[in-house]
This record gives sequence, C-alpha cells and structure tokens, in this order.
Amino acid sequence: MKAENQHINLAHRLSVAPMLEWTNRDFRYFIRQISRQSLLYTEMVTTGALIHGDRARFLAHDEVEGPLSLQLGGSNPADLAECAVMAEDWGYDEVNINVGCPSDRVQSGMFGACLMAEPQLVAESVAAMQAKVKIPVTVKTRLGIDEQDSYEFLTQFIESVSDAGCKTFILHARKAWLSGLSPKENRDIPPLNYQRVYDIKKDYPELQVSVNGGIQTLDDVQAHLQHVDGTMLGRVVYHDPYSLATADSTVFGQADQGLSRHEVVEKMLPYISQRMAMGRSLKSITRHLLGLFQGQPGAKAWRRYLSENAHLKGARLEVVEQALALVPEPSAFVE
Repeated sequence: MKAENQHINLAHRLSVAPMLEWTNRDFRYFIRQISRQSLLYTEMVTTGALIHGDRARFLAHDEVEGPLSLQLGGSNPADLAECAVMAEDWGYDEVNINVGCPSDRVQSGMFGACLMAEPQLVAESVAAMQAKVKIPVTVKTRLGIDEQDSYEFLTQFIESVSDAGCKTFILHARKAWLSGLSPKENRDIPPLNYQRVYDIKKDYPELQVSVNGGIQTLDDVQAHLQHVDGTMLGRVVYHDPYSLATADSTVFGQADQGLSRHEVVEKMLPYISQRMAMGRSLKSITRHLLGLFQGQPGAKAWRRYLSENAHLKGARLEVVEQALALVPEPSAFVE
C-alpha cells in the first residue's frame, strides 16, 4: 500500500455514509467542526451529471472537508474512469462506486444495487478507474439482492471485484429488494446480518472491510471494530451530529476538536457568511445544523427558531445568532 493511501484506510475506521440531499459540502464543513478524522462522503453523483453537467456544482469543496470520498453512480467503465480522473484532479482522497442503492430511478440507470448481478461489469469498471488514477477505488454494496442472497453469491461478487483491484469494500449488512420495497423500507425491513460481514473479513483478510447499517453509537463502532476494519454511520449523524464529538479520540486515538455546541455554531458563522455571499440561502445551510443540540436544554427552541426564520426573504446571519441565544450555554465543555 502506498504511503499516501494509508491515511484514507485509517479514515475508514469511522465514516459518515453518503446520503442524497444531505451530505453536501455545507454539511461536511459543519461536521468537520466536530470530528476531524472521520471519512466523509459526497452525495452520490451520477457519471452523466459530471460529464455533461455543471462539474463545479458537484465537485467543489473546502480543503477542510478531507479526508473525503466522491461516490459515483454509473455502470459504464469508460465514464466511471473519466469521473475518477475528475475526482483526483479536484483533490478527493478516494472514489467510491455505488452498488447498494435500490431505488427504481437508480435501477433504470443501470447502477446501484442491481449491479450486484453484474460482478464482471463492476470489475471492469474498477479496473478502468484504477488504470487512470492513483487514489483508491472502493465499492459500497449490499449483501445480496432479491433471492440472490447466499454467502456464495456475495463471495463471488467480492472475488470478481477484488481480483480487478478493489481492496476496500463497505458492506451494508442487509440485502436489498429491487422491487416491492421503497428505498426507505430497504433501510429497515431486510434483517441485519453483521455476522456475514464479519465472515467476509475472516475469509478475505487481505481486503479492507467496513460495515454499515443500524450502527447507532460509538460504543457500537468499537464493538464492530473487533471484527472488521471500518464502520459507517448514517442518519444518526445527521440527526445528532454532536454524537461524533469524541470520535477522534475514541476511534482514532487522536485529539478531539473539543468544541462545545455553541463554539461549533460560532465557528460556522464566517463560513455561513461566505457561502451566502456566493448565493446560498441561509436555510440551505442551517437545515444541516438543526440537530446540533439534540437532547440538550433549548434544542426545541433552536430548531423552531431556525425553521421559522431561516427561510424568510432577506434572512441573514443574525437569525443564527438569535437562535443560539435561545440555547443555555454550559459553563464548561463536559461530555
């Protein structure tokens, strides 16, 4: 493993899942005020959007957001390779292929979870991408699809794709139903099978294996890390972002950011001002901050004030400061 790739491997010990309409650059900048070490992902971006659309809209990010992975949706090896080059050129630390999303829209574009049935195509895509870039190419997938959910089916997929050069797999510990369940139902209804993820790591020790699905706390993270190389948290981080406040020390053995919730907001103010000067609305940024005081005195007042005022015409930075004034400030940072 090249030295420049070691950091991104360490970062996989804890990552925040790619979530459509949620894990954009404003959310990622916000999370960096809480955890410095965790690996962050973009929303899934289709190859067509990058090749034919506004590239800067999807790829622009702040340096502080790293380590950062660009997740791609696509199934054409040449297109994926072209987009991998963009990722490297724009300073991303990793590029990830989505082989896990079960939505109808994704299936119609021939990417996402349906690609589990096309392991050779995924393998060709990985090979094409790795031939063009030096950053790691990783794959996020499910345990199976529909009735194809045996351990043998999963290992055949893993072997085909790893033989093409992919050494890092993020496994959502559920299978996906490609019809009959909505994407939301696919996150909850298929039962979790962590043992199957553990078995993949045991049977393929040379691979880096991360587990995703149903992980709620840093204690959960530590328990999973006894069996696999990495963990991925999802919606729990969006709804309670400060749950990552001790992640850097607990998971990575590094110093925590050590900012109180109030200090996190204060650190965000110059960024919010800068982004609004670039044309972003206040609401589009503050929506990511609503869960910051989850479980704390004043949390409801914080959420309500931002929700009722950030969307108003002419809303400025003072809305955030006024919302913050409604939240009692602890005398010291204690967790």
